Amino acid sequence: MAQPPPRPRSVTELREAAAGCRACDLWEKATQTVFGEGAASARMMLVGEQPGDREDLEGKPFVGPAGRILDEGLQAAGIDRSRVYVTNAVKHFRFTQRGKRRLHEKPNAQQIRACKPWLDSEISVVKPDIIVLLGATAAQAVMGPAFRVSKQRGEVMPSPLGIPVLATVHPSSILRATDEAAREAAMASFIADLKVAAAYR
Repeated sequence: MAQPPPRPRSVTELREAAAGCRACDLWEKATQTVFGEGAASARMMLVGEQPGDREDLEGKPFVGPAGRILDEGLQAAGIDRSRVYVTNAVKHFRFTQRGKRRLHEKPNAQQIRACKPWLDSEISVVKPDIIVLLGATAAQAVMGPAFRVSKQRGEVMPSPLGIPVLATVHPSSILRATDEAAREAAMASFIADLKVAAAYR
């Protein structure tokens, strides 16, 4: 069973080690491990829940519909995606098969715990100044199960990692908005949160 190296020197070294991870059962159905990517010394790290269908097939984080929303939000907030590091709390896609479609299923606590050493290692290598937690799974993976994004959204706060964090919604929640007005409002709030993180020094 693959484990992060004791003192990883680079994201590349971690990605290669994670390719063989069998710490939970998700690798059995997933196409591949989807590791983080981005600037090796990024000032900002963004952590989502898990890869989706497109990410699982392409092997890159945030390249599907939620990734498009994230890109739109980053651009509007004046953040260059090529200068941040993007990853997920869980590195394999958890899904339910419905005919030809693979429907997203939230990872469970054991799967999140199994992946935590990889996230911790990414953080130790990248050494960001601030971490943006996208959605409840990412936020609780870092801040603990009692953390509620709805109560502490959009504020920079200390974390158990010793690195400030800011929690906001996952971009996929914006895709699920009931109508255009709701989507625009959700997007505006998301951009405002990203601007707070970008302004942190």
